Amino acid sequence: MFQEPLEDRRVRCGLCGHGCVIAPDEMGLCRVRQNVEGQLVSLNYDALIAMNVDPIEKKPLFHFLPGSRSLSIAAAGCNFQCAFCQNWQISQAPRTGASLNAQEVSPQQIVQAAQRHSCQSISYTYTEPTVFFELAYDTALLAKNAGIRNVFVSNGYMTTQAVEAVAHYLDAINVDLKAFRDATYRRVMKARLQPVLDCLKSLIRCKVWTEITTLIVPGMNDSEQELRDIAGFIATELSPDVPWHVSRFHGDYEMGDVPPTPVATLHKAVEIGLEAGLRYVYSGNAPGDDHESTFCPGCHQPLIRRRGFTVQENRIANGTCPACTTTIAGVWQ
Repeated sequence: MFQEPLEDRRVRCGLCGHGCVIAPDEMGLCRVRQNVEGQLVSLNYDALIAMNVDPIEKKPLFHFLPGSRSLSIAAAGCNFQCAFCQNWQISQAPRTGASLNAQEVSPQQIVQAAQRHSCQSISYTYTEPTVFFELAYDTALLAKNAGIRNVFVSNGYMTTQAVEAVAHYLDAINVDLKAFRDATYRRVMKARLQPVLDCLKSLIRCKVWTEITTLIVPGMNDSEQELRDIAGFIATELSPDVPWHVSRFHGDYEMGDVPPTPVATLHKAVEIGLEAGLRYVYSGNAPGDDHESTFCPGCHQPLIRRRGFTVQENRIANGTCPACTTTIAGVWQ
């Protein structure tokens, strides 16, 4: 999908913000889309490297069918090269040449597995669903027809064209807004900031339920000004109802020597988000923290109590607060 033929059998890929122009026999930056005799081919369509049942809170999605189960699937590959990637063994495998035990699983079999495990949704996650878009798209269409919701966990590098193509079948997405400085995206992620911002605006315009995660990395994106910039963008350019998850970093991949994020930094980020006008701001990767729970933006009563990925109590009734009837944004049933 999303290929444009050019001269000399070259092909331009229109799937993500890189817009790779790929010569014959070459691959795009993701290393899973190849020009085969002038036609772009997906190399990971039938090659799942993960399929698990997860709580939806693990995505993290806190305003989408809380307490439900989601069948999580992934194929290898990514269009980013994040130095702190926590799934680098599978996301970077096509780039490093690592051997993975991929399984041929059809879209029909994925949907059947979701039904068999009583999952209300299928999550395309762990790696980057954009680079196995065709598999995700075909599966999502079948899932939708079977009454199963579809969820992306993404770096938000889809083009507007890709967003519009999948929006009818995509019920929710969590996008990693990894920083708010283009220089950081170029240096650490080997990508650019603007395509992510454009993708987020497209998702909101297409009415896909959207939540945003920022992994706060000490020394990379943890200044108060940058956190204010992120919160301000979400509140003014997207919607104050978009939940913002600020997550604690633990060293991994090429940034294993960077210390964990202080919990105080998470709390400051939560404060900044609320000051910017966001109604729902959550701390992540800090189990037991008070900011894991959902509070009513009207009367500030606790509505959903969480610990880690477990919902301990959910008091939301028909999408409203039972105490003051304030509407709580989200997908509740």
